[in-house]
Amino acid sequence: MKNIIIRALSGAVYVALIVASILLLDNSPISFLVIFSLFTVIGVKEIYDMSRNEATESWLVILIDMLGGVGTFLSFYLYASQAGRPSTWFLPLAAYIVLRCIVQLYRPKQNAVHSLERSFFSILYVAVPLGMLNNIAYISAPRILLAVFVFIWVNDTGAFLSGITLGKHRLFERISPKKSWEGFFGGLIACVLVALATNKWCNEFFQVPELGTWIGLSVIVSVMATFGDLTESLLKRTEGVKDSGHLIPGHGGILDRIDSLLLVSPTVLIYIALIVNN
Repeated sequence: MKNIIIRALSGAVYVALIVASILLLDNSPISFLVIFSLFTVIGVKEIYDMSRNEATESWLVILIDMLGGVGTFLSFYLYASQAGRPSTWFLPLAAYIVLRCIVQLYRPKQNAVHSLERSFFSILYVAVPLGMLNNIAYISAPRILLAVFVFIWVNDTGAFLSGITLGKHRLFERISPKKSWEGFFGGLIACVLVALATNKWCNEFFQVPELGTWIGLSVIVSVMATFGDLTESLLKRTEGVKDSGHLIPGHGGILDRIDSLLLVSPTVLIYIALIVNN
C-alpha cells in the first residue's frame, strides 16, 4: 500500500508539472523551458547510467552532453517560437557539435567512435524529440500539446488495465514479455473514446473542431507510444537494467516516464505539419 501511495503521489507531481507548464505557455514559456530542459538533462545522463558496463566517460564529456541536450532543446525553441533571428536559431546545437568533437581529440585512450556514438545518440534520442515539442506547441497550439500528453496517459492506463485483465497474446515477447495485443488494443480504444469525448465536449478549450483530426491524433499517439515504450525496453534489455534510473519513486527514471513521448513527438509533428495544416 505504501508503494502504491508513493507511486501515485510522484506520478501526480509529474503530471501536474507538465500540465501547468503547457497551460502557462500562452503567457510565458519559462516554466515549459525549465521543466523540459531539466527532463533533457536527466534523460541524457540516464543514457550514460544505463550503459555503465561500457567504458566510463569523464565528467567533462557527460557535462558537455547534458548542456548539448539543453542547447538542442533551445535551438528547437528559438526556431519554433521565432524568439531569435532566423539565422541564429541553430547556434546552441552547432556549438555543442563543434565542442564535443574537439574534446574527443584530447581523449586518446577512449574509443572515439563508441564515445561519440553514445554522445550523439543521447542527443538524437532524447533532446531532439523533446525539442520537437516546441514545434508542436507553436505550429498548432499549446493545448494540442496538452492533448498529446493526455492521449499518452490514457493509452498507458487503458493498455495496463486491459492487459492485466484480458492479456493472453504477447505483443513483442522478445523485448517486453508482459505486453499483450489485448493491452495494445485496450489502449488504442481508450484513446479513440477520449478523442470522441474531447471532440464533443472540449472543443471550445482545444479549438480543434474536426473529429477526423482528433481520431487521427489519438491513433497516432497510441501506436507510436507503444513503439516508444518498446524502444526503451530494447535499450534496457540490451544493457541489462530494469529501470533507466531512480529519480521518480515507484516509476524509475525520467526515460521510463517519457519513453512513449520520444517517438510520439516526431510522429505527431509530421502529422500536424503535413496533414492537419494542409
